[in-house]
Amino acid sequence: MLRSSTAFSAARPRLPILRAGRKSRGGESNCYSPISSSSRELPPYVPCPPTRFTLSPRPTISKPALGLTAVARAAGDAAVSSGDKENHGVASSDIFHRGSSPTSGLLHKLQLGFLFGLWYIFNIYFNIYDKQVLEVYPFPMTITTFHLAIGTVFILLMWITNLYKRPKISSKEIIAIVPLAVVHTLATIFTNMSLGKVAVSFTHTIKAMEPFFTVILSVLFLRELPSVWVLISLVPIVGGVALASLTEASFNWAGFWSAMASNLTNQSRNVLSKNIMIKNEESLDNITLFSIITVMSFFLLAPVTLFVEGIKFTPAYMQFAGLNIREVYVRSLLAGVCFHAYQQAAYMILARVSPVTHSVGNCVKRVVVIISSVLFFKTPVSPINSIGTGVALVGVFLYSRAKRAKPKSA
Repeated sequence: MLRSSTAFSAARPRLPILRAGRKSRGGESNCYSPISSSSRELPPYVPCPPTRFTLSPRPTISKPALGLTAVARAAGDAAVSSGDKENHGVASSDIFHRGSSPTSGLLHKLQLGFLFGLWYIFNIYFNIYDKQVLEVYPFPMTITTFHLAIGTVFILLMWITNLYKRPKISSKEIIAIVPLAVVHTLATIFTNMSLGKVAVSFTHTIKAMEPFFTVILSVLFLRELPSVWVLISLVPIVGGVALASLTEASFNWAGFWSAMASNLTNQSRNVLSKNIMIKNEESLDNITLFSIITVMSFFLLAPVTLFVEGIKFTPAYMQFAGLNIREVYVRSLLAGVCFHAYQQAAYMILARVSPVTHSVGNCVKRVVVIISSVLFFKTPVSPINSIGTGVALVGVFLYSRAKRAKPKSA
């Protein structure tokens, strides 16, 4: 507790006045002797013993371990859509900006607004370009591998040119991150499979059920019981998706179950990131972990794609299939760039705001993507379908608010 200078002076004992002694003939310095306030006579000089300076040992500060927060934050965009504070830790934005000036606060808001804009724009264009490619080129594993390859090239260039620090990870950390890379790969494949089968708006309506899978997996594997408000918020989510599915013009079971599988694999990252605890001398930030997962996913998926779908991305095959080679390549490239860019923006936002704020932003992003895709592709939407989609998205928002509410202590 801090005290005023008056309090310090009042509590400080009065010291006698000190006067420096003279140097003796032997070269030894004389000790400082107190001068009496009542007598001005100097006491005899006493030689000072040689002074020894002892250096106290430097305190050792243990470096933080790479634990739950870093792994959970790098789990992915969909993993943070549930707004689970326990899975992703507490954001540091309030701590960093609590004592900031109005100018820095305004700059922070402008920066956040710019990042949110990039997140939404890149996501919209990714879904549009990806849908256009998958409609004429029905090989989702090949497209996913191509997207991951583009991300891997960007990441390796940043590491080589030192634009971003290349991480030093041990074999133990690699083994711990591999499961996250596997579910990240599966989630991306299933999303592309769904986009190739049904409308973009319907895929994202189904993906609004991610909180439902979060609750189920948390109960089964983490033994975490949801609150009553969380359970209530799941009702409009499930009901809205069911209502939208019944009236969806592009509905087919392959697209529906692919989107559901994407939800399952996306939310599995929450469980994995809670069970995995990596001990390391240096903590890895969100973007670094995402970069490692992207590179791992590419090398895991590439051989599987060659075995399952073969080499189908060559100009010779596309010419044989009667496709426009230039359009397929250009749009696939743009989709891959947007795919990597929107995820980078999502992690940069997550490092600056709380998981709940990120969850609300992700909900708004889904609304923007659905509306944009409906307008661009001129998707037929019935009034009941619109109501179902809206109810599901409102449920996602209520879920994020319910997760933020703290249970009252008994």
